[in-house]
Amino acid sequence: MKLHNRVNRDELKRRIYEEDDTRRITLSFYKYAHIGNVRLFRDHFYLLLDKVGVLGRIYVAHEGVNGQISVPANKYKVFCEAMNEVTFLENIRHNIAREDDGHSFYKLMIKVRPQIVADGLSDGSFDVTNKGVHLSAREFNELADRDDTIVIDMRNHYESEVGHFEGAITPDVETFRESLPIIDEMLQDHKDKHVVMYCTGGIRCEKASAYFKHQGLEKVYQLNGGIIEYHRQVEAEGLDNKFKGKNFVFDDRLGERISEDIIATCHQCGEPCDDHTNCANDGCHILFIQCPTCKAKYEDTCSVKCRDFNQLPEEQRSRLKATLDFNGTRFGKGRYKAVTKDEPLDLD
Repeated sequence: MKLHNRVNRDELKRRIYEEDDTRRITLSFYKYAHIGNVRLFRDHFYLLLDKVGVLGRIYVAHEGVNGQISVPANKYKVFCEAMNEVTFLENIRHNIAREDDGHSFYKLMIKVRPQIVADGLSDGSFDVTNKGVHLSAREFNELADRDDTIVIDMRNHYESEVGHFEGAITPDVETFRESLPIIDEMLQDHKDKHVVMYCTGGIRCEKASAYFKHQGLEKVYQLNGGIIEYHRQVEAEGLDNKFKGKNFVFDDRLGERISEDIIATCHQCGEPCDDHTNCANDGCHILFIQCPTCKAKYEDTCSVKCRDFNQLPEEQRSRLKATLDFNGTRFGKGRYKAVTKDEPLDLD
């Protein structure tokens, strides 16, 4: 019985790029629910999705399911029917990507986790179903324009760096877990205001809204479906687009454009740019923003040191990798900043 994909990632990637006649749809979904036997559900869910060609990353926990996947377009209806076989996922909303070349995922991974989003909260201390009011794109725009409203970006700094809503508070954090106590303290002086939260697809706001209501806030709202659904509704209804820049996504695309504004800069040369990349040096692999010019100059790496290291023979790289520090060793995710004098590779 096939319950895991054992094929090499490079081989899987090659297969996807050769599927010229198979268009794929990238989408995300989530659902908070009470799952008893998580391991049994995980295995059943894998068999259900694998047979219709689903690729992607899905987390399951006692509290529910969180997935980012791609589906063959010609099997999308079959996929929906398969999802509907799971009672609590019946007719669940799919946040379909706005920019999609079909190369977002290369294999199916379904992992059992303690939580579907790592938040560090003790779920037993509050009712996760007592969530904030869901807002449509139109309602979000109207409420965001009010003077007695605070709009909060529940994402991480490397996400908001390339795109966010006008006037939103963007916490300088690397994880959702890190943001909650910071935002909680920030809101204690604004309990009389409307607090509107947003994230990529809605899952982080779903629990955060319940948590902040538990902390004493009364006027708590969340953007229904997150940035992905907001963009769809804005285009469909001809609404004013209040989101500027790119929406960071957690797959190989690393972003999809919501507006033509470029609000970030290349981390290496400072030119306007909002294209994230992971350093091609596997010993580093730091996430950073890189323009096409620097991409060519540094050969897809974040520094001269990483570029020169990548040019070494594979055997030498394998031997030296654990003995050297790269930017990915010293900096947190998305916090790479180029130095004035780029450090060369020193093997002495």
